Amino acid sequence: MSVAEDGKRAAAERALAFVEPGTVVGVGTGSTVRHFIEGLGRRRHDVAGAVSSSEQSSALLREHGIQVLDLNAAGDVPLYVDGADECDPRRCLIKGGGAALTREKVIAAVATRFVCIIDPAKKVDVLGRFPLPVEVIPMARSHVARQLHALGGQPVWREGVVTDNGNWILDLHGLRIADPVALEERINQIVGVVTVGLFARRPADLVLIGADDQL
Repeated sequence: MSVAEDGKRAAAERALAFVEPGTVVGVGTGSTVRHFIEGLGRRRHDVAGAVSSSEQSSALLREHGIQVLDLNAAGDVPLYVDGADECDPRRCLIKGGGAALTREKVIAAVATRFVCIIDPAKKVDVLGRFPLPVEVIPMARSHVARQLHALGGQPVWREGVVTDNGNWILDLHGLRIADPVALEERINQIVGVVTVGLFARRPADLVLIGADDQL
């Protein structure tokens, strides 16, 4: 196993300590979350079920014997565990490399506690090295791309990728995001944008980094 995978697995194992018996767990998407789902499978009789941010994670949860619940019927979600593509010192995140950013943002918004799990390489001083994903309604792709270009970045259509919501992804390259909250609000106001992969207005409550670091 690589150093990065070791870090992902270590962070995921640490997150299991925050799962309270008999509760519903919000579960994100991605390679780090796969390790968390594997660990959650060992405790499948100890949780009431899971709310999932993607069809991919839903399938993996079911493989591990965990009931997947619809968010509308789940009630309270005390804990949401997910990874990130980048994390700054204020626990603001870039997410969406797996194209699940909209559902991830919804679950993060309703969860009482959002615990983010990352390997040390995802920790940065300023967000923007990783391209910023923006989910867009297909007919608005060109319009949104022009608006994003005006913000100083270079939008690239992630061709061949369709989100679980039936939408497309634009990845915005070349940014240095000093004010994530302001940029999140500005991009979300563009007509045709479903959501942007900045988790700044609702950042993580706790970030577990590898085996022993945290924010």
